[in-house]
Amino acid sequence: MQMKKCVSEFIGSAVLVIMGCGTAMLVGTDAVNGSGYILTALAFGLVIVGMAYCVGNISGCHINPAVSLGVMISGGLSVFDFIAYVISQCLGALAGAGVLAAIFNLGGIKDMTGGYGSNGLSGVNGSAGAGILVEVVLTFIFVMVILGVTSKKAAHGSFGGLIIGLTLVLVHILGIGLTGTSVNPARSIGPAVVAALSGNMDPLSAVWIFIVAPLAGAALAAIVYMFLEGGKQQSA
Repeated sequence: MQMKKCVSEFIGSAVLVIMGCGTAMLVGTDAVNGSGYILTALAFGLVIVGMAYCVGNISGCHINPAVSLGVMISGGLSVFDFIAYVISQCLGALAGAGVLAAIFNLGGIKDMTGGYGSNGLSGVNGSAGAGILVEVVLTFIFVMVILGVTSKKAAHGSFGGLIIGLTLVLVHILGIGLTGTSVNPARSIGPAVVAALSGNMDPLSAVWIFIVAPLAGAALAAIVYMFLEGGKQQSA
């Protein structure tokens, strides 16, 4: 069962990068050109909706180390499963970015993001502090919603995946113009590494922000949610 969970997380993370970052590469993320901006936000959110109803019953469809950290802190995931999930998610994101590189390079298609949909600080004028704050806040919101939706006390029926996906769209609507919206270390690592292998080192130089800040935001969300709900969840 552990292997099936890891494969599910690998597939989900790869699909997230292929569809989300791929859409950004194709249509761009310039806030002035609103159609591409919104399409990118929708692409990331819709992947979560689809994957939630596809692999959610197997692995929980975290496909995000920050989400896995929040779930682990709140008692819904063991340390061993957390490590296995994170490795699977990062490998999936790398595979997804590799698929994008193959498609765009073989097809001679212009990458509108300049870095395989990787995250950056251009929207905050290169300020690491502002970028960290953006990612902490957006991840906090996203993980808080996930913990609430997946709580045994939640009364959402079968709409949990839709709610989580729409929340990801929401945080992307604000975050794309600022940092490209990570809220997911694996999603940032995959494109940054592939961009570096292609000769563009800029995304890799800032990737630490998109690892540290989402993890911090997720940890904060878990602590706050446990306080609000009054205890830990049962470990999966």
